[in-house]
Amino acid sequence: MFDIFASYTPQLMTLLCVILFVAGVVRGFAGFGAGMIFMPIATSLIFPPTAAASFLFLDFVIAMPLVVRAVRICDWGTILPAVAASVIFVHAGTWFLANGDVLMLRWIIFFIVTGLLLLLASGWRYHSRPTRPVSFGVGAVAGVLGGISQVSGPPVVAFWLASAKEPMIVRANLIVFFALASVGTIVAYLINGFFTIEVVHLLLPAIPAYGIGLYLGSKGFGKADPKLYRRIAYSLIALAAISSMPALDPWLR
Repeated sequence: MFDIFASYTPQLMTLLCVILFVAGVVRGFAGFGAGMIFMPIATSLIFPPTAAASFLFLDFVIAMPLVVRAVRICDWGTILPAVAASVIFVHAGTWFLANGDVLMLRWIIFFIVTGLLLLLASGWRYHSRPTRPVSFGVGAVAGVLGGISQVSGPPVVAFWLASAKEPMIVRANLIVFFALASVGTIVAYLINGFFTIEVVHLLLPAIPAYGIGLYLGSKGFGKADPKLYRRIAYSLIALAAISSMPALDPWLR
């Protein structure tokens, strides 16, 4: 059970942990983005359901200290409808992950990450006052994307950044949303049998790598220039998406 190299080579495990460390730094600072960095690359190297289940459990457990602080300042009125929709619609995305072709899933994840990155980078925002139906709709989209690829952040990020709330509250909303929505995703993944021994083997070294990154990122929040950080985060996400393209397999893998 504890022989991690029964499932992964040392080189592959090292690479996955480095990616998780970088993803953790981004997640700790911004409250989102880790899945967009980890999943495109990981699904090009290991079985997509294994990558998704590993990251889901890892992020859910390790990010708990961030949640404890965020629940005191988040906006529950906009979070709860989005969480309810995400918990319901995550099953649709999970079904597709369980039954879809691996190569097709890799292309879908690439296009999801690229499209949502372009949405974030464009500066587009939802400018009307958030309502419960709109929050529910955003949560539904996030749930489907999260079930397929663990990349559910950009829809809710674009939605909440449009509000007049302080950046600290927006970040808290994201942290609490992902924590609560993850409960529904864990149930869906359990039903589909995604939590395997390969997931356990990946989690053993990944927990400290991701945890250290998360800690460093959270410490940097409020100190770094937000504009500079966004450029760095978007660049990392773009690099992850491009490097995961199946069309580049002959050169990169």
